[in-house]
Amino acid sequence: MAVVTPKRSSKSIASAVPRHVLVVDDSRAQRRILSLALTRGGYKVTEADSGVSALALCQKNCFDFVLSDWMMPEMNGLDFCRSFKALPREGYGYFILLTAKSEKGEVADGLDCGADDYLSKPVNPDELRARLRAGERILGMQSELMQKNRLIGATLDELQKLYDSLDRDLIEARRLQQTLVRERFRDFGRGEVSAMLRPSGHVGGDLVGFFEISSHRIGIYSVDVSGHGVASAMMTARLSGLLSGSSPDQNVALMRGEFGEMDAHPPEEVAAKLNSMMFNDIQVEQYFTLAYADINLRTGFVQMVQAGHPHPALIRQSGEIEFIGAGGMPIGLIQGAVYDRIELTLKPGDRLFLVSDGVTECPSPKGEELGEEGLAKILQANFGMGGSDLLEALVWDLSKHFGDEDFPDDVSGVLFLLKG
Repeated sequence: MAVVTPKRSSKSIASAVPRHVLVVDDSRAQRRILSLALTRGGYKVTEADSGVSALALCQKNCFDFVLSDWMMPEMNGLDFCRSFKALPREGYGYFILLTAKSEKGEVADGLDCGADDYLSKPVNPDELRARLRAGERILGMQSELMQKNRLIGATLDELQKLYDSLDRDLIEARRLQQTLVRERFRDFGRGEVSAMLRPSGHVGGDLVGFFEISSHRIGIYSVDVSGHGVASAMMTARLSGLLSGSSPDQNVALMRGEFGEMDAHPPEEVAAKLNSMMFNDIQVEQYFTLAYADINLRTGFVQMVQAGHPHPALIRQSGEIEFIGAGGMPIGLIQGAVYDRIELTLKPGDRLFLVSDGVTECPSPKGEELGEEGLAKILQANFGMGGSDLLEALVWDLSKHFGDEDFPDDVSGVLFLLKG
């Protein structure tokens, strides 16, 4: 059996929902001719006999098309077109000027005032349909663009909500990370320790701290985890537990001596243990640098390891500053890496400063890094200050060097003073 496919009506130019057309002409006969042709084409039609009345209708209705005569009393077609285009509306209004003018300059004036197209009078029905089909395409694209804009707007609103939620979480994470440095200052009697930690974003990858080994020994450390953000912050949280002073049994640096007293592994062994844990237990793609010092408060004797961290600064009581260490290999970068021990002796009044590369590599507005020389100048300029005040002055001078208080990298350090 043959299937007969019904033919589509050829007279429906408009979409499923009829387009609304406003016909403006001071000639009633011209309006009726155009309205009849448009109605047969499937359009909804409204008539106006002047530009003034048409503008009043446009303020209350949203017409898809406007067919307006050029020459009309009170308000001509050009003035009406300008006023129509200036009206606030959600969708686009397609404006066609009807004119008996044929001069190219006059037609150009009509298009310059905002008209989308023009038709010469008397209007040819076939040309009218062709111009309306062109307008339909423009209105269709504009409608599609508006829908996409609404979708983009809705998506941006959702993203903003997610961002706000994430921002709140990161602010809370920053507060929690700051609690990893439980103490910013402690006086051990024969020595005192001051610490600073300023993440460059919400959360960072730097960690500083200190812990008591015995009644006359302490450990101080400075850590810088590769990268930035949440992943680095989570690693610092893990390392904080591994170097905790409040949980000695979990501290990888501490051990029990022969008679049950608390003791510590040599610094180079601590670095090697952490390196082994990175490959065998933690197993992440990150690595970190470390400076760790075991300090005897009675003798001033210091055992230290530098694992890829900036050179610690030895600040003598005389004001002389020396950067010590040979660099070393970062932890978690090469399996089985070997670390060297650094030994030195502090005298009363001497200070040892373990600092992150966020300080030494902080750039100036011209891109020049502060470097060890710049750090030495800042330390010497603030030499007479106490530990916490000196660290605060360092941050202040660093912000002047950088030109802003929001540093490009985490800024941290731990400062030890041997009082004797």
